[in-house]
Amino acid sequence: MATNKVLLVDDDPGIIEVLKLYFEKEGYQVSSCMQGDKALTVFHGFSPDIVILDLMLPGMDGNDICREIRKTSDCPIIMLTARTDTLDKIVGLELGADDYIPKPFEPKEVLARVKAVLRRTDKRDQAPVASDSKEGSADVITYPGFSVDKIRYVVSVDGNEIYMPPKELELLFFLASNPNRVFTREQLLENVWGYDFYGESRTVDVHIKRIREKIENPDREQNWSIKTVWSKGYKFETR
Repeated sequence: MATNKVLLVDDDPGIIEVLKLYFEKEGYQVSSCMQGDKALTVFHGFSPDIVILDLMLPGMDGNDICREIRKTSDCPIIMLTARTDTLDKIVGLELGADDYIPKPFEPKEVLARVKAVLRRTDKRDQAPVASDSKEGSADVITYPGFSVDKIRYVVSVDGNEIYMPPKELELLFFLASNPNRVFTREQLLENVWGYDFYGESRTVDVHIKRIREKIENPDREQNWSIKTVWSKGYKFETR
């Protein structure tokens, strides 16, 4: 089994040292960076399997780094921050962060979350690869003008392929696989993120918002849409 590579980006040398000790003890290969404006260079040179990224950094903040990484990579990102403002968390999730840990934290919790995120990533990467996707396959959901392919990780709307990070696609696939059925946020977390997810239900709202922005067009008649069922949750509605 290949050794997982972790990139630590934080301007606190104490945090870097402690986390590095914990991860190396577990057999991870670790690289670190304390300057925000150097983080992208280290990221591309190291090619990590996961990034632990502080929000407040000199030179370039964590949100900007996350945004730049997401332009070219689906590498999992866990954000760290001393801030308690919910808005900061929402912004990070909207930019594509996979999880969010407030400071102060226990190193064992960080390690557990990293293992959980990597388990989900491994399951995605181990999915079977096929040269062609067939309508009616259990891994391809098709409606008029819309399809989501979990084999190739592709979403298509009116013949146009749309980029969508893995977790957004998996959430859309789950909803589309169960048309007109309402799911609570907790049920979606359980079925899409898994029992080992440490985040909160607001994560679902953020991902739904991003999905809607990408696939729904109010100027075009569509026989399907993601509907909010107030005080309950969400459903993929077909007509």
